[in-house]
Amino acid sequence: MIMEGGNKNGALPLTSLNHISVRCRSLEKSLDFYQNVLGFIPIRRPGSFDFDGAWLFNYGIGIHLLQSEDLKKVPVKREINPKDNHISFQCESMSAVEKRLKELDIEYVQCRVEEGGIYVDQIFFHDPDGFMIEICNCDILPVVPLVIGEPGVRVCKRGSLVKPQQQQQQQQQPPKVIDFIPKAILVKEEPQIQSITCE
Repeated sequence: MIMEGGNKNGALPLTSLNHISVRCRSLEKSLDFYQNVLGFIPIRRPGSFDFDGAWLFNYGIGIHLLQSEDLKKVPVKREINPKDNHISFQCESMSAVEKRLKELDIEYVQCRVEEGGIYVDQIFFHDPDGFMIEICNCDILPVVPLVIGEPGVRVCKRGSLVKPQQQQQQQQQPPKVIDFIPKAILVKEEPQIQSITCE
């Protein structure tokens, strides 16, 4: 979601999230996980780097894997805690995700969040180094920013702001959620996991 009306509060002029970096104990194990469990695709990485790593891309975001030079500094896998730092992916079928995680014998924790009669399902699990991954159906929740002192802006949906004159129309109809997640890049080979196909 990009707010209309420009940046009035002096924040940096950002456009989108580009990538996250993850330090790993074993580049080989992490590559296998991010490709075969999450469906990421390896992409070219600049050859000028003087350390081992790999770049992957899908779902409009990059994952940069960094081979740790000091394995003691890579966090040890611990109990799955949904309140821990994590990255979250939207999915098409929570039941398909759960089924596939069981097939792969990956330990996970399920949560359910309720907001105004809308139920969001979440599944949390670790990558090989204990970095938390969430899979959810969070896109069913409307995005409503907390705007303080901004006259003329009342409600926000994914992709557009709702002006006061539009508010009356919306009260008569349930709000529609506009999908803003870019489509995944297309490749000739099908990912090994068919069940985790996010848009």
